[in-house]
Amino acid sequence: MPRDARTVAKYVVAGLALAAMLALAPFFLASGLMAPGWAVGIFIAVWLLLFGLGCFWIRRKPLWVIPLPLIALVFWYGGMNAGAAWLGWTP
Repeated sequence: MPRDARTVAKYVVAGLALAAMLALAPFFLASGLMAPGWAVGIFIAVWLLLFGLGCFWIRRKPLWVIPLPLIALVFWYGGMNAGAAWLGWTP
């Protein structure tokens, strides 16, 4: 049974979004070079939560997976900059 081209495109784009989440993982894991341990734990927990949501949503709502890498990137970048500015985190 052939699938609709739109459905296939949705799954391909959602798969690329999950691949982008995997590409962001080293940044979250390397946060310990600048952030304290409690903050690294929060960063990793948020990344795991977002990746888990992406894995859950890819079968049900593949378009909901697309913004997850952007949300993760904004959270990590904003958290690292806020920690450096307000909490004095330095490498």
